[in-house]
Amino acid sequence: MIVNPYLNFYGNAEEAFQFYQSVFGGELLIQRMSEAPGTENLSDKEKNMAMHVSLPIGNGQHLMASDCIEFQGMTLTLGNNNYISLSTDSREETDRIFHALSVGGIVEMPLEDMFWGDYFSSFKDKYGVCWMLMYTNK
Repeated sequence: MIVNPYLNFYGNAEEAFQFYQSVFGGELLIQRMSEAPGTENLSDKEKNMAMHVSLPIGNGQHLMASDCIEFQGMTLTLGNNNYISLSTDSREETDRIFHALSVGGIVEMPLEDMFWGDYFSSFKDKYGVCWMLMYTNK
């Protein structure tokens, strides 16, 4: 089983994923609303929004997203009901990802060694996406 987190944005999915690409690397795939049938009545702004965005984040997994189009009955509500939890391969990788993704965001739990044995942090990035990072000392 592969878990692919899927995020929703309102008009800034491409911007967010360019940021995520700067952290994780990989080739960014962006499909626009204008590529879908039945979108001729959308505004130019809506036609340019992301219908689907995908970024490989390792081990066959992808971080994916789309922009919500209210015309199609989709609304966006930001909240803490979803976290993307990344299990890293080293403390150094954990530090790098934390320091890159948390810029401009809100740190809930600072990156530190926890009582259960993991090197861990949780935070919300500048786009309102909640993350958990953990490195398990083996």
